[in-house]
Amino acid sequence: MARIHGRQGRVYLALASGGTAEPIAYLNSYTINFATEKADVTAFGDANRSYVAGLPDASGDFSGFYDNATVQTYTAALDGLPRKFYLYPSTNLNTQYFWGEILPDFNVSATVTGSVDISASWNASGPIVKQG
Repeated sequence: MARIHGRQGRVYLALASGGTAEPIAYLNSYTINFATEKADVTAFGDANRSYVAGLPDASGDFSGFYDNATVQTYTAALDGLPRKFYLYPSTNLNTQYFWGEILPDFNVSATVTGSVDISASWNASGPIVKQG
């Protein structure tokens, strides 16, 4: 496996509930996080803290520039319905990606000296799977 540059990354999302996932316009960064909850089961007399694994979780965020010609993640944030989601670390390697359904938020920010930006935090609404 080779190292890759982030410039070819792409996030696809179904902008309408039940719709087909399409690239979200003008994104320039993303994160995807996988973690497993851990329950502390440390007992009296243990030499150190001990844990057992609980349920896995997937979440992340993506951000970029506001586009007034598309809803980006706005509709999904308001209706609270899961959306089909695909994250490609590189579209040059289109056989490797993460996919599932997510519940995204929608945030807009701007400064007087900068662009109008968007960001979305998301949580899995089911399994997020790595393909390839």
